Amino acid sequence: MPAVVLHVSRGVRWDSDHVVTLTDEVQAILHEVVTGGALDRVHIGLDFFDASINRVAAWVIGARNVLRAALLALLEPIDRLRELEVAGDYTARLAMLEEFKGLPWAAVWDEFCLHQDVPAGIRYLDEIRDYEAQVLSKRA
Repeated sequence: MPAVVLHVSRGVRWDSDHVVTLTDEVQAILHEVVTGGALDRVHIGLDFFDASINRVAAWVIGARNVLRAALLALLEPIDRLRELEVAGDYTARLAMLEEFKGLPWAAVWDEFCLHQDVPAGIRYLDEIRDYEAQVLSKRA
C-alpha cells in the first residue's frame, strides 16, 4: 500500500476521554511503524476530546505522547538487534532490549523540543494556560 491512515486513540469507558497517553500499546504501534520503515507512509490521526480538560491541552498531550513513542522506537539500535537475531544470539538481543529500557530518552526528548522551539517538560502547559486566558476565554 502506498500509505495508510492510522487513528490512535485511548479506549476507555466513556466517549469523552480519549486523549492519547504514552502507554505500552502506543509505544508498540509506533515501534512497528518505525521498524517497518513506514514513517513516511503512515499518517497518524489522534483523538483529543476530553470533556473534563482543556481541548488544546488534550491535543498537545496526545501529540507529544505519539512523538515520544516514535522517538523511543527511533532510538532503538534496530540494526544491531537485527544482526543479533540473524546470528541467533537471542541472549544478547534480550539483554540489549532490556538495557535500552533504562536509557535516558527523556533528555533526548527535551533537546528535540528545544531544537523545535517548543517547551520541554511540563512548560508547555504555561503556553496553553496563556492561550486559554488570551483566546479561549473570549469565546462565548
